[in-house]
Amino acid sequence: MCGIAGFIELKPSSSADRLRADVGAMAGTLTHRGPDGDGVWVDAESGVALGHTRLAIIDLSPHGAQPMESSCGRFVLSYNGEIYNAAELRQELEELGRSFRGHSDTEVIVEGCAQLGVEATVRRLIGMFAFAAWDRETRTLSLVRDRLGIKPLYWGRQNGRLVFASELKAIAALPGWRPELDRQALAAFMRLSYVPAPMSIYQNIQKLTPGTILELSGDGEPEIKAYWTLDEAVAAGEREPLELGDDEAASALNDLLSDAVGRRMVSDVPLGAFLSGGIDSSTVVALMQAASSKPVKSFSIGFNEDAYNEAVHAKAVAAHLGTDHTELYVSAEQARAVIPELPMIYDEPFADSSQIPTFLVSRMTREHVAVALSGDGGDELFAGYNRYLQGASIARAMGLAPRAARQALASALVALPPATWDRFFELVPANRRPRLAGDKVHKLAGVLAEDDVGFYRELISQWDGAWKLVRGATRSEEILDDRLLRQRFGSHVEWMQYLDTLTYLPDDILTKVDRASMAVSLEARVPMLDHRVVEFAWRLPNRMKIRNGEGKWLLRQVLGRYVPKRLVQRPKMGFGVPIDDWLRGPLKGWAEDLLDPVAMDRADWLESKPIQQKWREHQSGRRNWQYFLWNVLMFEAWRREAGL
Repeated sequence: MCGIAGFIELKPSSSADRLRADVGAMAGTLTHRGPDGDGVWVDAESGVALGHTRLAIIDLSPHGAQPMESSCGRFVLSYNGEIYNAAELRQELEELGRSFRGHSDTEVIVEGCAQLGVEATVRRLIGMFAFAAWDRETRTLSLVRDRLGIKPLYWGRQNGRLVFASELKAIAALPGWRPELDRQALAAFMRLSYVPAPMSIYQNIQKLTPGTILELSGDGEPEIKAYWTLDEAVAAGEREPLELGDDEAASALNDLLSDAVGRRMVSDVPLGAFLSGGIDSSTVVALMQAASSKPVKSFSIGFNEDAYNEAVHAKAVAAHLGTDHTELYVSAEQARAVIPELPMIYDEPFADSSQIPTFLVSRMTREHVAVALSGDGGDELFAGYNRYLQGASIARAMGLAPRAARQALASALVALPPATWDRFFELVPANRRPRLAGDKVHKLAGVLAEDDVGFYRELISQWDGAWKLVRGATRSEEILDDRLLRQRFGSHVEWMQYLDTLTYLPDDILTKVDRASMAVSLEARVPMLDHRVVEFAWRLPNRMKIRNGEGKWLLRQVLGRYVPKRLVQRPKMGFGVPIDDWLRGPLKGWAEDLLDPVAMDRADWLESKPIQQKWREHQSGRRNWQYFLWNVLMFEAWRREAGL
């Protein structure tokens, strides 16, 4: 894994030395992504500068150094990622006459671009990647991002240049950087806890959307085209659904996942896996252990608070599989100590509080290995989120009751504080009791007056009227509000899966994992998001995903071949920390400083009055506004760090 950065001057004017200095400054901000080497390549005549920092995983020799030129000299590549079918592609390219100096996947990509062209090469790749390729013959710059958005890539125009980088901090290192905050992006962040693509928190800087290629040639106007879309995967699944029996389907998925996992176990440096003890990570580790002749290294962190601790479950799965397991129990003080680092790690406002344990497990894992496999993606592909299980039934129930009755029920539900509902739920057996039950009851109350589109929107929004909170922002329609799109899917569950895979997965889950792992120079690989697995999942009928009130049914059948059901059969926990209690206790002073209404009004970004109201309600225990408040706090902490 690596960091990439660079630019092209729309009207070349800088000297080679100036280009090297500027792109070197950009790359210098990304050493955490690539501590093993760095390099720059410039062409002053064309105004092109490519920078790179290297985390050496495959081919540790100088033959893997970047930026890398093709053997014919036509293409130059700066690349971040891993390609898992590089060996097959290399053989094909050799048969076509290409020559290779080393055995890195970087060389396969650059030789593929020279032989086949950029788009034809990208369509062949199995892996995660973001790269810049400069064609010296046609003077065309191509920026490419992988199909699911596993690896990040920002781009935009600054001071007569088209600039790009793995992280925003690299763009901010350019001379003359004048950041302008995008108020619409801020409103979207306040609603969702992340800035959705293609926006970034800054005006004139965007995220390249997954599955696309940006090309910039002589006319200076970038053209973006898709080489893979989720829409195509959905449509292909509808055209060619899998007609398999239960055992056949489980075997097919087992074989596909085994191949995806096996390809991601190729490494020239020590490798392991994150293990939470849930369905997804347990499946990945089970398949790794089945493919390995020695114990696989697995890693988990635990908390002393039972409601947030999955380590005991991970330990049981590890013991059954026979992995070389390492666990670290983290105190609340250790977890809270991470918070000041978050604005620098994430570079733009990001408020999924599981960013804290994700960073902690990454940091602990990096002490032992340089690569870790993760189970991310299983929920979106195989219908694992609780909202998939509850959404359809609640939507049907909502259709049976008039809106006035649902509003009355909602008022009754919020009349009791979350803590009181928690006490009621203590009567439910522990193995069936949802975590943070009181919060979930209040969340349910917020959606009872909605249709199914509004229901989903409320579920994934921290505040649906967030545009009112941001001064100067206006209400805007997003894909989450698209009722015509809802009609595209007959199944309520598939519609939510589609939206989550398109938005929440790349912009929240994968962003969280990428920044947390790369902050400590750890490469995280996600076999569930092999695009072949994604396309397979969309060919499955709903009964293979949800059955007998249980999500991820088919994935559970695969896991059941390796791990007894009793070890993984429990309510979904997530990967959180008790932000609600911390904001009433040890983080109260820190939060009050960031929420100071005088400073907030002076900054002129957010309306302080509604924030203060929710802060008071949270402190009283009457309501739990932890997620809303965490969004505000993460923005304010980031804003101060950014000097805005």
